[in-house]
Amino acid sequence: MSSVVIDISVSLDGYVTGPDIDLEHGLGRGGDALHTWAFEGNADDRAVLDGAFEQTGAVIQGRKLFDFIDGPTGWSEELGYGAKPEGEVNPPVFVVTHSKPAKTRLGDRFQFVTDGVESAVTQARAAAGEKNVMVMGGGEICHAVLAAGLADVLRLHVAPVVLGDGTRLFPAEASAKVELELVDAISTPAAQHLTYRVTEK
Repeated sequence: MSSVVIDISVSLDGYVTGPDIDLEHGLGRGGDALHTWAFEGNADDRAVLDGAFEQTGAVIQGRKLFDFIDGPTGWSEELGYGAKPEGEVNPPVFVVTHSKPAKTRLGDRFQFVTDGVESAVTQARAAAGEKNVMVMGGGEICHAVLAAGLADVLRLHVAPVVLGDGTRLFPAEASAKVELELVDAISTPAAQHLTYRVTEK
């Protein structure tokens, strides 16, 4: 049976982007260091990335992340989901948004969900089949899915960097209690890959 997996890179101080994000700098100032493990990591890092890609049947993301991905410095034919070439088979992506964009650069791989995260999860599960639904960000959507009790797994790639500011994975005003059980941990110089099962939603 498929699972809903929140999968995101985070700094040691809890940020999923650096400060001053914009369409050109989607990860903010200093935020690229969060994904060093995916682009410059060792064989263990690559195995984590490849394993997640192979298990993914559908993706959920927020509108801010989509706007960056669809922007001039976002995904291309050389790079798509999971740091894979865009030409490879890539999963459908469900974008949670208040309104659909008038046009997109990347075509019909993206489906826009305007009635909330629960609807996005339902649609993504139907599209994923036996594979997993991957919630990849940004932080607001990841937290919303977790807080709504819709996530089965939380996978964090903890980068050895302190950003000091940016977008938090867990906002200061977060009130939902979530209990987790560590089920896997892989340590590399570039990241601590921690996989938790959500035990109480």
